[in-house]
Amino acid sequence: MHRVDTPAGDRYAPVCVPVACFGNLRMLLRITLLAVVCLSTTQAPAEPPNIVFLFADDQRPDTIAAWGNAHIQTPHLDRLAGRGFSFRRNYCMGSIHGAVCQPSRAMLMSGRTLYRVPMDLQGVTLLPELFAKAGYSTFGTGKWHNGAPSYLRAFQRGKAAMMGGMSDHTKVPVADMSPSGNELINERTGEKFSSELFADALIEFLQTRDDSKPFFAYAAFTSPHDPRQPPEPYRQHYYDHRPPLPENFMPQHPFHNGWMTGRDETLAAWPRTPEVISDQLAEYYGMISHLDEQIGRILDELEQQGLTENTLIVYTADHGLAVGSHGLLGKQNLYEHSMGCPLIIAGPGVPHGATEALTYLYDLFPTLCDVAGLSVPDDVDGRSLRPIFSGETETVRDSLFTTYEDKMRAVRDDRYKLIRYPLINHTQLFDLQQDPSELHNLAEDPEHAGRVDAMLALLTDWQQRTDDKQPLTVDDPQPMEIDLTGRKRTPNRWQPAWIVEKYFSE
Repeated sequence: MHRVDTPAGDRYAPVCVPVACFGNLRMLLRITLLAVVCLSTTQAPAEPPNIVFLFADDQRPDTIAAWGNAHIQTPHLDRLAGRGFSFRRNYCMGSIHGAVCQPSRAMLMSGRTLYRVPMDLQGVTLLPELFAKAGYSTFGTGKWHNGAPSYLRAFQRGKAAMMGGMSDHTKVPVADMSPSGNELINERTGEKFSSELFADALIEFLQTRDDSKPFFAYAAFTSPHDPRQPPEPYRQHYYDHRPPLPENFMPQHPFHNGWMTGRDETLAAWPRTPEVISDQLAEYYGMISHLDEQIGRILDELEQQGLTENTLIVYTADHGLAVGSHGLLGKQNLYEHSMGCPLIIAGPGVPHGATEALTYLYDLFPTLCDVAGLSVPDDVDGRSLRPIFSGETETVRDSLFTTYEDKMRAVRDDRYKLIRYPLINHTQLFDLQQDPSELHNLAEDPEHAGRVDAMLALLTDWQQRTDDKQPLTVDDPQPMEIDLTGRKRTPNRWQPAWIVEKYFSE
């Protein structure tokens, strides 16, 4: 055989022809014509992939059955994981304030680290905005926690958008984008449960879109964020089939971490009891199973329209939640259960598989651009995850940094994790391979003194790289001791009457 190569730098496959054929002019012409036909066929550009981005709110990474939780029912997320790629160590970087949802979304939409992005996203190129400029039809529904101006700039079409951080799931304040895209109109209270409302809006977009263009469709659900009020059959199922308490359940957090009485933490009395946490876990699982059903409706619609093969589906969440772990309820801490969030990517060019590579939520910005062939803005900090699921590399970083207000800083590598509490001059060190529930603090063990020093140095390096100015030590530390037994609590205005009666009646 004689190898006839295509022009230098050309992406097309080389053409091989028998050497003996060169003596036969007619055969050579036939082969040449065949080569031209093959090259022309190969040259046809691939169809741009559609993007469907499904975003949960407050979902722990350990609440998907396909990921090993036998106590929860998530058949449609299992279905997605069964054909997609799971990122088992995906994280939110953290927050500058108690509403962790807001900076998480700002980082996602900008691809930037926490201290380099404004919460209102002013002056920032947004992920869906970039796709619109590339010829995509863009649509957004659900929670948008970064202000109406950025929402109107992000999408070309929008329906049932919620501008706030939370609400009663049966009374969601929503509005639609005007036909001009310049304002929000039709302000109203949603007539369905939040997850159904947002799934309906996305499905309607899929049914009415301009099918001559690829699309970027974004649905930001408010589930399983509290109020944890799933439709009665869903919570009753888990009352009858109770998930076990987390291994790291505690009545109270063992020391004052700086955020012990914030809104999320008041959703149950102190000390936490197994009975109350069991009920709240049942309600939390019910929220996720009901959300999963809406995910199934969206997946079904894509299949019915024949869109599955060319649609990249992303499922993730803004962060996790404690729900009784370490004596905490919220996400205002740096333990794995609260900064971790699920991530599944499925679609064209994505094999079935899983990784424990360390990834950030904001890595999705360059990842989606990479898959769609779009240029990534220079100010994006995230790293494309495509080399991981395509098998080119096993990881995109060796360590990962998380942060919360001025109260906590953490760094982890493939095995160890250090959490520093600057305001009380306290350090925790966990061996995550041996102690994934983060129960055994090794920081005071002399055998680990060198490890603590090395991790503190790594933490300082991350702070410098991400423009974090927080000192790791204070001259006048606050007391570590705290006992919240009997502390009075007041429900916020979004909690339905049955939750107020159940959890706030003293």
